[in-house]
Amino acid sequence: MKLDILAFGAHPDDVELGCGGTIAKEIENGKKVGIIDLTQGELGTRGTAITRFEEASNAAKILGISIRENLGFADGFFVNNKEHQLEVIKMIRKYKPEIVLCNAFDDRHIDHGKGSKLVSDACFLSGLIKIETVDNGAQQTAWRPKQVYHYIQWKSLEPDFVVDISSVIEKKQEAVLAYKTQFYDPDSKAPVTPISSKNFTDSVVYRAQDLGRLVGVPYAEGFNVERLPAVGSLFDLK
Repeated sequence: MKLDILAFGAHPDDVELGCGGTIAKEIENGKKVGIIDLTQGELGTRGTAITRFEEASNAAKILGISIRENLGFADGFFVNNKEHQLEVIKMIRKYKPEIVLCNAFDDRHIDHGKGSKLVSDACFLSGLIKIETVDNGAQQTAWRPKQVYHYIQWKSLEPDFVVDISSVIEKKQEAVLAYKTQFYDPDSKAPVTPISSKNFTDSVVYRAQDLGRLVGVPYAEGFNVERLPAVGSLFDLK
């Protein structure tokens, strides 16, 4: 299956939090979108790898994702090396996305920055014909996405552009809250974490409101770029 957009996250829930609104909007516009989770989030204080898998499946259904796969890298300990790059390259060549979305350049969780660089490097390497990969016994062909965009996570990074997600903010919230073990639950007896507070759950909306305020829409998501973006006309700019 060829996809228009392939979104990578170091952990299940990264994509929903960082760019869930953007991919929900593109799916409503007829685009095919997939998610690749690098790890199972098994080191998370709350929940388990099994509950995270169930929650990720539910979130994918809410968003209307075409495919979701998990590479099973070691949570907290994966590195940006040849072994891991090749596994990511296989996914890029398998789904041939035009656009790749991935973790923030820099963030509180060490896996986010590592995942960002790993996926970015793999996107470049995936276009080199002398790197050979095999999927289900078949030789893969080289493929390089046209664009790589990095969504924003815990840290308030300055975005290079924003996407109006006003029409899908409720769907983004629903997808995020599908991760019931991870976020605010006043009845939970699980240990408190930085993302389990009510303030963090509320921040999903108020951050989108603040980015929207800057561009004159109710809600938006921000992205950083690796290459200077270009438009065909001044009238393409909102």
